[in-house]
Amino acid sequence: MRASLQTLVILGTAVLTGCTVTMAPPGQNTAANPAMPPQTTVVETKVIPVVERRSAIRATGYAVISVQPSDVDAQQRLLAIRASKLDAYRGLTEQVYGQYLDATTTVADMAVLSDTFRTQVEGVIYGAKVVSIAPVGEDTYETTMSLDQDVVDDLRALYLASMASRS
Repeated sequence: MRASLQTLVILGTAVLTGCTVTMAPPGQNTAANPAMPPQTTVVETKVIPVVERRSAIRATGYAVISVQPSDVDAQQRLLAIRASKLDAYRGLTEQVYGQYLDATTTVADMAVLSDTFRTQVEGVIYGAKVVSIAPVGEDTYETTMSLDQDVVDDLRALYLASMASRS
């Protein structure tokens, strides 16, 4: 049992690192018996980026019910659902296209006087699926949306093509 556990650990290491593992048959010592050729296992691995491993990306958006511009409770709830869905779309857009960040920091006498951040997200999302819409607590809605990796790849390709045509 111990020999098979050692073999499993060595092979597991080979799979993770993509290296060559040399082992003697169980119970044989290659140093003591040079006529016995060692068994060699070559394992090649391909590193797959995290983005390619996922089958879909997800984003969750939130909205507060009570701040919606209506005096009718039902309409406030519907507006909160819509706002949480738009927030989830924004989250998907950030994951597909990235986020533009403009930051300004003012320092005087070795002390920060002001720190300003401005972010912007821009892009087109299509094919997103609503995974869930649910109330969270008594005054918030949460919407989770999903976008298949194939659609993400298409969106990024279209974006890169449009950027190339502008240049």
